[in-house]
Amino acid sequence: MRIRVSDVLDLFAAGLTAEQILEEMPDLEAEDLQAALRFASRRLDHPVLVA
Repeated sequence: MRIRVSDVLDLFAAGLTAEQILEEMPDLEAEDLQAALRFASRRLDHPVLVA
């Protein structure tokens, strides 16, 4: 079963806790949630230029 990172992030954004997400999607593990957050963080990371 494939679960999109965006689906996991949407659940976090909706206010669910990690425990609730794991109950909602029993195929996931806590490490999967951490990986989704790391992925999103790296995708949104950008250099900050200081003038």
